Amino acid sequence: MLEIPVLIVGGGPVGLTASLLLSRLGVRSLLAERHDGTSRVPKARGINARTMEMYRQLGLEQPIRDAGLSANATGLIVWTESLAGREIERRVPGRATAKNMAMTPTTNCLCAQDDLEPVLRHHAAAQPLADLRFATECDIEAHDADGATAVLTDRVTGERTTVRARWVIAADGAQSRIRAAMGVRMEGTEHIYDSVNILFHADLSAYTQHRPAALYFVEQPELRGTFLTINGRDRWGFLIHSLTKYGWRPTDFTAELCTRLVRQAAGLPELEVEVKGVSAWEASAVVADRYRAGSLFLTGDAAHQMPPTGGFGMNTGVQDVENLCWKLAAVLHGQAGDALLDTYHAERQPLADIITRTSLANALSMGRSAKQDSAVLPRREFLNEQGLIFGLSYDSAAVLPDGTPPVVPEDPVTEYLANARPGCRAPHAWLERHGQKLSTIDLLGGRFVLLAGAEGAAWARAARSLASQGLPPLAAHALGEDGLTDPGGAWQALYGIGAQGAVLVRPDGYVAWRSAGGAADPAAVLTETLQRVLAR
Repeated sequence: MLEIPVLIVGGGPVGLTASLLLSRLGVRSLLAERHDGTSRVPKARGINARTMEMYRQLGLEQPIRDAGLSANATGLIVWTESLAGREIERRVPGRATAKNMAMTPTTNCLCAQDDLEPVLRHHAAAQPLADLRFATECDIEAHDADGATAVLTDRVTGERTTVRARWVIAADGAQSRIRAAMGVRMEGTEHIYDSVNILFHADLSAYTQHRPAALYFVEQPELRGTFLTINGRDRWGFLIHSLTKYGWRPTDFTAELCTRLVRQAAGLPELEVEVKGVSAWEASAVVADRYRAGSLFLTGDAAHQMPPTGGFGMNTGVQDVENLCWKLAAVLHGQAGDALLDTYHAERQPLADIITRTSLANALSMGRSAKQDSAVLPRREFLNEQGLIFGLSYDSAAVLPDGTPPVVPEDPVTEYLANARPGCRAPHAWLERHGQKLSTIDLLGGRFVLLAGAEGAAWARAARSLASQGLPPLAAHALGEDGLTDPGGAWQALYGIGAQGAVLVRPDGYVAWRSAGGAADPAAVLTETLQRVLAR
């Protein structure tokens, strides 16, 4: 029997990201994916800036950008009667405005899933602690609080391997067999509308290069669809919405019909079209009622399914494992109590519920659940959800309140008010080190980090003194040390601390604790803080 600390079931973006995160945290893992390789179709495309912050910390920002499209190639959202016909409206998504881009040192990225997954797989496979097995079926035979027993079957050779894992990360998609084995209930609304994705090759550059967009919504009385930019030249997706409302069934979509509909939507009857694939699917808005059952954890589409209107599905999934993996590592390394793992559900499930309901509201505002005779533009929140991307906060035993009230914007969906209250994402601010600009985001990731004010060196010394006490790795940065400066004083004000204050940021980039000022015994305070956060 093969023994492994963590078994990851599913080799899409969520599973591959989990493998990368665990390797960085010093945890061996085995990933089993039933397909023989990475995705062959684009599927998800948009990676939001919060997710790109995580990949930046993993050293993958540039490889992912190299595999995707530049921001200049997808700056708009366009509504039109046809690509060659009358344009109805164009918008610049709120996420791309200068004000919102100041919230982060990075930007969102359009990288189709079949381009993203090979990047993630390449880097995950290069890690000595990772074992990636594609064309491998996984069946969970038994599980309890102490671990799970699974049988891996090589789909090429038929060879079977029994595995005993301490923990299992279910990243096996919307039809998750592990979720079924857990007896978890999905709550929400299923079968909201049906769609079909057509992957095709055609040269549409003459009708798109002057208005580069991620999405071109086509609004016709008998056809509502969306051209999805993949490479910005000749590789496209065409998404047809609400099939049954317009009298179609998934089985109707032959290559001939797909070609005719692409030509109709483009307004180009003679367009040369090569159909490469067709996939039908249904949109649902459901979230699991439990994310954990003993040694099993749900992530990604296994935990939540949401309409793609807003592009949150994959982003929510990879941020699930960002939250979960550091907690698994801390428990496996004997640095935290098992109760820390219960905070995964407490933190991620409520956020998924909010995001799923927002995605559903976007879809309904666009008339996705009914036939439309005229153009239907979405509500103003669509692609302006900065509050959901950066502003959602955690409330669990792994966050220690500091007595300050929540910072609540007028519109929590579209508006983000940067702050470092415990439970919030540690916000971006520009610092300098030896004259070079440095984002706070680049000081974080993969370990606990203490950030202290200009007179907070005592906190930094105390943090470094804890390294030998069986606690997770803890880095410390104080203004004035090692050339680190806050030239305009913006960071200290943004983080809500005085010159002697400090904040403790978790490995996933969320604030665990904050002290506005100093303490008589900083080491004792930090020790107690970490003991509580880690459920020791």
